Amino acid sequence: MTQTDKDATGTDPAAGQSSAGTQTSFGFQDVREDDRQGLVNQVFAGVAERYDLMNDLMSGGMHRLWKRDFVSELNPPRGTQPFRLLDVAGGTGDIAIRAIERAGPATTAVICDISPEMLAVGRRRVRDAGLEGRIELVEGNAEELPFESGAFDAYTISFGIRNVTHIDKALSEANRVLKRGGRFLCLEFSECQIPVLDRLYDFHSFEVIPRLGQLAAGKAAPYQYLVESIRKFPNQQAFLELIGKAGFDRAGYRNLMGGIAAIHWGWKI
Repeated sequence: MTQTDKDATGTDPAAGQSSAGTQTSFGFQDVREDDRQGLVNQVFAGVAERYDLMNDLMSGGMHRLWKRDFVSELNPPRGTQPFRLLDVAGGTGDIAIRAIERAGPATTAVICDISPEMLAVGRRRVRDAGLEGRIELVEGNAEELPFESGAFDAYTISFGIRNVTHIDKALSEANRVLKRGGRFLCLEFSECQIPVLDRLYDFHSFEVIPRLGQLAAGKAAPYQYLVESIRKFPNQQAFLELIGKAGFDRAGYRNLMGGIAAIHWGWKI
């Protein structure tokens, strides 16, 4: 499947429409909505210990630079004012650790992830970084966050929202748990918008990544799902509209590497 298989909104017109609204996409497969989260959980249970390797394979190592850019966009305060960050689907701690190491002493973070295997990796990394007093890890679903309304100053999600079954629910929950004046930030693979590069990206995604996954991790199926899930995710403009519908103001986005990834944001005003 190429970018031209999408409709004008950037999404696959068949996604979620296979059986009277009871099915949704799991990569290029149609599965029952009730089964999808369990299938996604199996993918991440299998790659938790190789999460950085997974992102290295999918981005050619660029995810490390993108995450640094993402945390710079967040710009956590370096002073003594309290600031509370919620990092959703951030089980291994990549974003939260980077943010806390950049921030002032009054900044704290909560990592929320549905995968216990990913959280186990995150706990180890948080402990190794000496940040157990400033980063808490909680198991929870992005669609039903286990936090009070208005509890956080910022919400981040990095390479995670495309794995959520109901993106609109996750965005609504993001809005709910933010304080007035709080900011939503999302880093996600998106639609490459540069001719020729988009074809090279498709070739890398569908021909190279699954084979590298087989060689490096002993299994190709999780990597096949992950590259397919990128193509099922709304393009930049369509996702921007979903952010607005969730109640965020001053929403926008910035492409990275020609749109292979993008940073989206919105404010709760």
